[in-house]
Amino acid sequence: IRVLHFQENCGQSAGLDAGFKSARGRLAALLDADLQTYPEDLPLLIEMLNTEKVDAVVGIRAERHDTGWKRFSSRFANGVRNRLTRENIQDTGCPIKVFRAEAIRSVKIFTGMHRFLPTLLRMEGYTVKQVQVRHTERTAGTSKYGTWDRAFSGLRDALAVRWMQDRRMKWKLRD
Repeated sequence: IRVLHFQENCGQSAGLDAGFKSARGRLAALLDADLQTYPEDLPLLIEMLNTEKVDAVVGIRAERHDTGWKRFSSRFANGVRNRLTRENIQDTGCPIKVFRAEAIRSVKIFTGMHRFLPTLLRMEGYTVKQVQVRHTERTAGTSKYGTWDRAFSGLRDALAVRWMQDRRMKWKLRD
């Protein structure tokens, strides 16, 4: 594990971008420091990555231990995001994910992209699998995200991803 330091706070997407580009291994894993998901579930994701021969495995928080409002707003946001991007990612906000390093490095990064990692990977032709992981209630600290502060930026970003999907060039050269 290496620690990276920004000169100033640049946001979650910038932190992920720096981490992905600085990672030296064959795999890259995400896990929030609040430990609402279990680090012990990482081997499950890694095993699935290898046995299923996919490029990414993302968690789905089973039996979420959040408030009813947080569960509702997350379900609603995932539904809107999936409808706009024509996807089926059940829990894009689940913080535990594992990627093949070459796959995640190919993703085009923009502010807010952390909400769309599986979709962006699929746009690049990579495969993504979802698996249920354990979830526990927060024992310390507070979330830096609320519902309304993300609603408009999340909608704008979903529309941007849809635009990118529709405008993506798909070409191959003949032999």
